[in-house]
Amino acid sequence: MAKRGRKPAAPKEKEEEAAASKSEAGPSKKPRGRPPRQAAASKKVAKGRKPRQTVPKPKPEPEYFEDQTNLKDLWQAAFPVGTEWDNMDKLRDINWKFSNLEEAFEEGGVLHGKKVYLFGSTEPQLLNVNGENKVTLIPVVVAVDCPYPPSDKIGIKSVQRVEEDIVPMKKMKMDWIPYVPIEDRLRRLEGNKYQIFTLGCNQRRSTLKLLKTERVKQYDYCIPYFQPLEPPEDEEDTVVNILFPIEPPIVCDFDWDLDDPEDFTKELIDSESLPEDKKDEFQSYVKEQVRERKAAQRQAREARKKMIEDMDPEVKAAYEKIRFYKFYPVSTPDTPDISSCKVPFINRYYGKAHQVL
Repeated sequence: MAKRGRKPAAPKEKEEEAAASKSEAGPSKKPRGRPPRQAAASKKVAKGRKPRQTVPKPKPEPEYFEDQTNLKDLWQAAFPVGTEWDNMDKLRDINWKFSNLEEAFEEGGVLHGKKVYLFGSTEPQLLNVNGENKVTLIPVVVAVDCPYPPSDKIGIKSVQRVEEDIVPMKKMKMDWIPYVPIEDRLRRLEGNKYQIFTLGCNQRRSTLKLLKTERVKQYDYCIPYFQPLEPPEDEEDTVVNILFPIEPPIVCDFDWDLDDPEDFTKELIDSESLPEDKKDEFQSYVKEQVRERKAAQRQAREARKKMIEDMDPEVKAAYEKIRFYKFYPVSTPDTPDISSCKVPFINRYYGKAHQVL
């Protein structure tokens, strides 16, 4: 008798067994990535691409920095007294160099080891700048070799202003400020080997628009003041500057010792510079200018006499040995030629420099 075997499962039963086995094994995981055919196709495309070429990055050019000397910004620390605020930025249009000022403080220089007070100014000159002739402000630095401050006052004077004022520096927010060299700015001030003071101004340019026009103009007419022991050459000068306010204005000099008022006026009328109906007004104006000039000379003599009487003997001895040095920018390939512009005259109070560098 033949053995009885297990009957083959029906198709429906096979499907149920397959579903049961899948449920026991857990949820099926979908294959990641593309279907096999697509992946194979992408591999074929990738194989057909050209290899990516990597361009090497250019090596950075080495940077060269200009040597930062210890006193490089000394000339800029000296406030350019009497320069119009709008013109101060123009001083940076040209790369001026004052290496002569820096060298003066080195061993063997005229200012080495001395106590020095510096102030700046500007002198307008017609210069050839990049092939073009134009009026250019030349920065100038004056060094005062003296163990004591030369003055604590400032003068205010211009051709447009009839009167002349001598006021304390602090009224114009100016003072002598200790200069700290670049290498010493992170150290204590006591370690500074230099004894340099610069005339500084604390007036902020951002607040100028809040000031009256007359106040702002005062800065344009400021002149560093000094009262020498000996009277300046022009203290007894008999010449006055005339600026008669008509259109166009009459600008000339009148010498009360040499010029006759009648003849002087007649010459201006004959040259049609002065209308004849303005004759009396002009002569009165000239007389007033002469009167004010004589009064200013008298006050200067009296002020000097009193200053000398009240002066400390040590200060007086220092003032007798005081010396002025006037520094101009040095000549460089990228700066205009100023060799013919150098003069020893500083201003009407300081007179002439002992040495021009």
